Amino acid sequence: MPASRPLRFVIATPSASTMTTVRIALAALRVPASPAESVQLATSAIADAGARGALVVCFPECFVPGYRWPGVPLPPPDAAFLEEAWRTVAAAARDARVAVILGTERLTPAGLQISVAVFDTDGTLLGWQDKGQLDPGEEAVYPAFGADRRLFTVGPLTFGVVICHEGWRYPETVRWAARRGAQVVFHPHFGVADAGSFRPTSYADPGNSFHEAAVRCRAAENTVYVASVNCASDGAPTTTAVADPEGTVRCHQPYGLEGLLVADLDLSRATGLLASRCRTSPW
Repeated sequence: MPASRPLRFVIATPSASTMTTVRIALAALRVPASPAESVQLATSAIADAGARGALVVCFPECFVPGYRWPGVPLPPPDAAFLEEAWRTVAAAARDARVAVILGTERLTPAGLQISVAVFDTDGTLLGWQDKGQLDPGEEAVYPAFGADRRLFTVGPLTFGVVICHEGWRYPETVRWAARRGAQVVFHPHFGVADAGSFRPTSYADPGNSFHEAAVRCRAAENTVYVASVNCASDGAPTTTAVADPEGTVRCHQPYGLEGLLVADLDLSRATGLLASRCRTSPW
């Protein structure tokens, strides 16, 4: 798939001087053809996000070195490649002065694991959010999983990360972050079209699966922003989007179109009120 010029979607810039506004970017890029290309695409998108004034840019699930989709060959997991890729991404973050939420894999003593690395605007590694709830079909490829959840803070923004299946099927993961002060929950995921599957043209189409509707629910039931990012591919069942604290679709990337989705968010709207009022959740 040829590269295309990233599109810019900037929305709802608040006018009141008392409001705190942050600009986020979601990298709806093509599925990398190789691990090397995944790093090249990531660093280019980081530079673009910095040029557009974003505070943070988020990538899809396992963007580096690429998600190990059944039937799509990738080289065996390579710890040395990953270490160098993370160093390269950290340097790109520092040069662009933008924080990075990088969907990646990593090798741990328990085995290969789906994770996210979060880098600050100076390239410092703030930490990891490992995927704790795997789709049953992933467990043979990614046998390890995380047991802890955490928040991250960059400038005025506090955020959590839930990875793909976690956000779709386990709303407690989003609520955990919202109850602890997250204003935005980022949701890197990966999905491509199955043969003969429904091909959406409008967000949360009733004929589609429940997944896009779940993004709106996670935002509304917690009164926070949810920023969900997928790779851009032909017929993909979900696209990249931002839902606001009322559950409204703030903006979304046209289906199958590669680009950088950029949104200005008024953090004063992300109160976490409904999450904080939950009386029964152990989270």
